[in-house]
Amino acid sequence: MHPTDDARLFTSVSARLTGFDGADLEATGMAEVYRAVAAEQLGPKRYARLLRALPEEPADAGDPELRKAAEAVTYLWYTGSWPGPPPFLVSPRAYAEGLVWKAAGLKAPGTAPGGYGSWAEVPDGPAGRHPAAGAERSGS
Repeated sequence: MHPTDDARLFTSVSARLTGFDGADLEATGMAEVYRAVAAEQLGPKRYARLLRALPEEPADAGDPELRKAAEAVTYLWYTGSWPGPPPFLVSPRAYAEGLVWKAAGLKAPGTAPGGYGSWAEVPDGPAGRHPAAGAERSGS
């Protein structure tokens, strides 16, 4: 498989697994790194099988090996870590780019400069404000 085809297919499979579109995944800057980690950790046969099979069948199609590989790649995208064994963080940047933070509408703790006291501010949520902000203002 041509490397660019492999990278595109990995991003496409990853989009299906994570629920984020390919452009969002590419915007993290981690797609190639994660592709390389997945290929190495899954091994050539399981990696190729994941890329070949997943676009055509659900990840839970009854094959425990395929499901485990799909779960590991999903975990990688959301946390920036490979689940192991042994588990490991891919890089500090992978932690900061984890989809878990994007899904929650947050920045990864310790990665965004906010200055002293920034933790006391109401964070912007997916709807533009924290759900508890109204309760604080109303005195409840």
